[in-house]
Amino acid sequence: METFADRAIPYYLNLSEPTSLPPGVSALNPYRQPDVQAIVRAFYSRFFADPTPRVYILGINPGRFGAGVTGISFTTPQNLQKYCGIDNNLPPTPELSSRFVYQIVEAFGGAEAFYGRFFLTSLFPLALVKGGKNYNFYDDKATTATLWPDIVSAVRQQLTFGCNRNVAVCLGRKNEAFLQKLNQQHGFFGRIVTLDHPRYILQYRSRDMDSYVDTYVRTLADCIL
Repeated sequence: METFADRAIPYYLNLSEPTSLPPGVSALNPYRQPDVQAIVRAFYSRFFADPTPRVYILGINPGRFGAGVTGISFTTPQNLQKYCGIDNNLPPTPELSSRFVYQIVEAFGGAEAFYGRFFLTSLFPLALVKGGKNYNFYDDKATTATLWPDIVSAVRQQLTFGCNRNVAVCLGRKNEAFLQKLNQQHGFFGRIVTLDHPRYILQYRSRDMDSYVDTYVRTLADCIL
């Protein structure tokens, strides 16, 4: 029987950068690197080697210090090793979102338990940068318009891995507008639940961290009942 991993691994290892991005905007494709290809195979073979449908948790597009380095959503090299048990030789990177996400992973009993129920991903699968900094696909209208067909295709293809389409979790209030539009156009999910983005929480609401962790855990738990 074909597993989630069987579908996900070839998808990521065959990703290519868009060729018509607006001036100054570029995409990072770590999946061309042998070290990242090995990480992708190890990660999905360890946590997704079954056909169980997952609840999808969708961010915007990866950051350059998380999946832009490791190829694994919201996961830095150090968290890949510490929480997922996957050794790597990639240099440590600072990524606020990854710090918060792995608090949630631990709250669900660790990586095996968490990834057995959820799939962390993004509307657009490659990190975007402009002027050496993280960039979001919605930061300017030209980039949004250019990438929209790719976003539709990316979500559609990722659904084939093994998705619980009853509900999706959206990370980020601004991201919600685009995921809702996507869902209205294509009917990918039964409903969408939105949570504040991990980067927003750590950057602007760190004093309320415990409350946000509780909200995440309760919301995600409701999605798998």
